[in-house]
Amino acid sequence: MSAGSERGSGLAALIRRQPVCVGPELSVREALGRMGAGRVGTVVVVDSASLQPLGILTRRDAIERVALVGGDLDAPVASVMTGGVVALPLQASPHQARILLARNDLRHLVVVDESGRFAGVVSRSDLYASRWPQADDLVEAIQAASSADALVAAARQVQASAAAMVDRGESAARISEWIAILNDLIVLVAIDLAEAEFDLPLVRWCWLAFGSEGRLEQTLVTDQDNGIIFATDKGEDADQLRARFLPFAQHVNALLDRCGFSLCKGGVMAGNPKWCLSLAEWRGCFAEWMRAVSADDLLNSTIFFDFRPLAGDWALPMALKRWLLQMAADNPLFLRFMAANALRSGPPLGRIRDFVVDRETGQLELKRDGSRPFVDVARIYALALGLPETSTAERLRAAGAVLRWDSRECNALVEALDFIQQLRLRRQRVPGSPANRVSPDDLNDLERAFLKESFRQARRLQHKLQTRYQL
Repeated sequence: MSAGSERGSGLAALIRRQPVCVGPELSVREALGRMGAGRVGTVVVVDSASLQPLGILTRRDAIERVALVGGDLDAPVASVMTGGVVALPLQASPHQARILLARNDLRHLVVVDESGRFAGVVSRSDLYASRWPQADDLVEAIQAASSADALVAAARQVQASAAAMVDRGESAARISEWIAILNDLIVLVAIDLAEAEFDLPLVRWCWLAFGSEGRLEQTLVTDQDNGIIFATDKGEDADQLRARFLPFAQHVNALLDRCGFSLCKGGVMAGNPKWCLSLAEWRGCFAEWMRAVSADDLLNSTIFFDFRPLAGDWALPMALKRWLLQMAADNPLFLRFMAANALRSGPPLGRIRDFVVDRETGQLELKRDGSRPFVDVARIYALALGLPETSTAERLRAAGAVLRWDSRECNALVEALDFIQQLRLRRQRVPGSPANRVSPDDLNDLERAFLKESFRQARRLQHKLQTRYQL
């Protein structure tokens, strides 16, 4: 028995082989034969009628549970399989899969379609092109944290290791992905610790990440941008549910602050009643933002359009995402306003001098004037084209594929963003230096040339947006 899988973005793009599945009544001997024929080390056991996964059997399982103990190879696979399948939908991101693998100490992850039917398997090797230094030890330290103090200590280890990666000259994309995986695990454990202390409502809910955390683009200096979405499927009162969630969320926010994720100065945190909302209330917020005509209102709402699920029932934010992408695509006036807002300022390139620096400090603001143009334009393309990706690099690549941009052009945009992000990380390692700021005089000739070209790429990307919306 085998099941096909559709190709596309998310985990669907990582399923490179025809997936192999077997019915629960098939013998272990026959299952091993299927593995050999398919040149795979794993088969998924599925219900013969519905194709919904029931368990998983690896070649190692067969050796350890049958061959080495003198078991019967003709016994049904249902008697030796590992039940309780951990699965993700095809549309889930590779990052979500990495987190789930680390969270559950798994080697393989089952992928299902929208109906819950088996679609394929992804493994650690599919998700990790290369290993990160000390990753296993850090994951173990985070997962083993059974108290707030232990979690704070593990978070400090992560921060020290991330700083060491910057000092070694690792690429910004690699560092940010590594930080995102370990920081997500810290948040998940913080939520676990808090859940043990609070009596939460028995409704579906999910912890959301916004802004740079939502885009998987955190640096060494980061604050919290998070929220909660909950369901009111049975007509529950949203205000009463919110009152139950808020003490728990505030506890998590305080613990994360201890772990090095400073409290958001703008109050964008799950412990704020404004951002602990039902699905219907979140839809209302986004609908209001899409009706906004004030540039400042749009500017203040942009980080929310980068949301992604982190802990809890992912179906809620995925439903919100589908609704949002449909609403945005059908609202060209909103997208035009967003585009005009993104073009209010451009990269600090001068006509006579290389750069236009701040008159008082003589410095460049690498976040506001460097990475933000890429982030803002990529976000608009994602909303306009219905792209589910949240990271800026993935949004640019996905938009380029839809709009048929030259692949070299897409690569140049992503590389430019990566250089600016890497420069931000390096500046954050300079004691006493303002985060995200740099003086051109502190750069060597090659760095100045790279930064100038990166700003030019940002300008070219803005020009694309300007042309699309005739601004």
